[in-house]
Amino acid sequence: MGCTNSMELSSRFTDPDVCKIINKISESDLEDIGVRVDRVNPTIKNILVTGGAGFIGSSLVRKLVLLYPEFNVTVVDKLEYCASLNNLLMIKNMPNYSFKEGDIASLDLITSILKEKRIDTIYHLAAQTHVDNSFGNPFEFTQNNVVGTHALLEAAKMHNIKRFIHVSTDEVYGEVPKTVPDCREESTLAPTNPYSATKAAAEHLVQAYHKSFGLPIIITRSCNIYGPYQYPEKICPKFICSLINDGKCFIHGDGSNSRKYLYIGDLVDALDLILNLGKIGEIYNIGSDFEISNLDLAKTLLKQFNFIDEKEQESHLEFVKDRLFNDCRYAVDDSKLKKELGWKPKISWDYGIKKTIAWYKENCDKWWDDISGALVPHPLPLRPRL
Repeated sequence: MGCTNSMELSSRFTDPDVCKIINKISESDLEDIGVRVDRVNPTIKNILVTGGAGFIGSSLVRKLVLLYPEFNVTVVDKLEYCASLNNLLMIKNMPNYSFKEGDIASLDLITSILKEKRIDTIYHLAAQTHVDNSFGNPFEFTQNNVVGTHALLEAAKMHNIKRFIHVSTDEVYGEVPKTVPDCREESTLAPTNPYSATKAAAEHLVQAYHKSFGLPIIITRSCNIYGPYQYPEKICPKFICSLINDGKCFIHGDGSNSRKYLYIGDLVDALDLILNLGKIGEIYNIGSDFEISNLDLAKTLLKQFNFIDEKEQESHLEFVKDRLFNDCRYAVDDSKLKKELGWKPKISWDYGIKKTIAWYKENCDKWWDDISGALVPHPLPLRPRL
C-alpha cells in the first residue's frame, strides 16, 4: 500500500509546530493515511464529517486533515460509547481541523455549523451501527439513522453544499446466498433487521432530496470493515480483545455465517477517490474479494495468538444461541468503483489482521477510557447477548 512519510507530510505545512505533530505519527498510521489522489476537486474547501470520532469517520478525518492542508475539516460527533476523541488526538492541534460535540438530529446545531464553517462538502457517517443492539432498542436507531439524516439533509438543502456523501452499508441489500450474483448498485434493497432497515430508509431520503431539491448527493455501500481504532463490539476486535485477555471467542449458531472484509485504509482510499472524482447522483459499492465464515475467522485469530493445538483452540471457542434473523452472508459487486475510479484494495487480509492485532495488543485495555465525557462501558462487553 502506498503511503506518505512524515517528511513528505511536513513539507505541505509551513508551521514548525505542525511539523512536530506529524513527526510523532507512527509508521503504521502513516501507512493507513495513504496518499493524495492525483486530481483534487477544486470546488472542495470546507468539509463537515458527521460521526468523525468513530472508527471509519476518524480514519477518514485523519487522512483528509494530514494529506490535504487546503481542506478545512470539521467533525461533529455526539461521542456515544463507540466513539472516542482518542481517535482524533493525532490531529487535535492541526490548523485545518476542528471538533464540535453534538447531535446531528438538531437542525439548529447543524445549520449553525454549516453557516459558521462555510461548509461546502458533507461526509455523513454518523449512525448507530451494531446490529445486535438494533433488536433491543430499534427506536434509537430510527432516531439516529433516519431522523438524524433527515435533519442533516434539510440543513444541507438550505446551504450551498457541493457534495453530500452518504456512507451506507452492504446490509441494505439483505441476505445474499452464494447461489446468486453479488449485489450491484441497482439491486433491490431488502433489509432484514432494524439496523439495515434504518440505513435503507436514510438512503431513500438522501435520494429523494437529490431528485426533489437537486441536492448533489453520492451514496456508498461498503462491506465489513476492520482495522485499528474500531470499538470492540464488532466481531474482529471483540475476538481479538478477548484473546488478548485469555478469553473466548463466542460463536453464534454453528459459525457458518460469512462476511467479506476490507481493511480500513482501503476503505478511506475509496472514500477519498469518491470525494474528488465521484459522479453526483451515483451509488458506489465498496467491496472485497476476501470472505470468511465466523468460525474460520475465530480459528484464524487463534492461530495468530499461537493457539495451534486442537484442544487448545477448543478451549477458546464457545458456541452460543444464534440471534434471530442472522443473515447467512452479504456480498456486493464493486466493479463499478474499480472501472470508473480506478480503485482497488491494497492491503491483504493476512497483513491487515496482523496490523490490527498489534494495535489492539497495545491499546485495547485503555483506548476507550473516558477522556472526554463519552459514555464508555468498561470493561468491554466480550460475550454476545443471547
